[in-house]
Amino acid sequence: MIPIDLSGKNGIVFGVANDRSIAWGITQALSQAGARIALTYQGDRLKERVEALAATMEGAITLPCDATDDEQIAQVFQSLKEEFGEISFLVHSIAFANRDDLSGRYADTSREGYRIALEVSAYSLLPLLRHAEPLMANGGSVVALTFDASQRVYPGYNVMGTAKAALEHGVRQLAYEFGEKNIRVNAISAGPLETLAARGISGFRDMRHTAAEKAPLKRNITVDEVAQTALFLCSGLSSGITGAIIPVDAGYHIMAV
Repeated sequence: MIPIDLSGKNGIVFGVANDRSIAWGITQALSQAGARIALTYQGDRLKERVEALAATMEGAITLPCDATDDEQIAQVFQSLKEEFGEISFLVHSIAFANRDDLSGRYADTSREGYRIALEVSAYSLLPLLRHAEPLMANGGSVVALTFDASQRVYPGYNVMGTAKAALEHGVRQLAYEFGEKNIRVNAISAGPLETLAARGISGFRDMRHTAAEKAPLKRNITVDEVAQTALFLCSGLSSGITGAIIPVDAGYHIMAV
């Protein structure tokens, strides 16, 4: 195996909420490869938790960021410029939908719930990359997290599937627009993982059972497998890859029946 060395590289991870989140698994992999990381948190409720996680990594910093607040986003990147100077990677692991819109019929999704889900889960990638661009003068890598519900029906995922479809289109569009700056934009489509956020999805246990039963590898994936893929995408080993949606799902996405 070729070791990935990110020593001297800096980057930011959006979306770490707790030590069981996919974003935290990715953060650990990046840090262990030598990168210096900035983590964001939304509000005082998550501040202490994220700061405690950051304290386990050398040189890590934490910054407040509500992805729906343009002023906070601008301040995050101003702080990054002052602290890091430049960044090599950005990880977008932000998603939200009202709990009421993740149960019942998709047709009953409220107008406001639809707006919030797409604004937080898909639109947020645009301003983050727009502000990251000046700090990626030597190129960089952007990695987003998506899910197979962008393409197929997962009862209970509802409007989040719509948001992930929008996110994936955004990945392709942004890959085209930022390619000439040598900024690569990709997404990982992870199989169902046992996270705290996933527990809020109706029928999640059935999703995991079906995935393990039908996938060619006959099992569920792990957070570490997603993290290692993100590490690859943030490294020079993936220098020729952009605009891709990479499935890490034990092969489940290839199956029809």
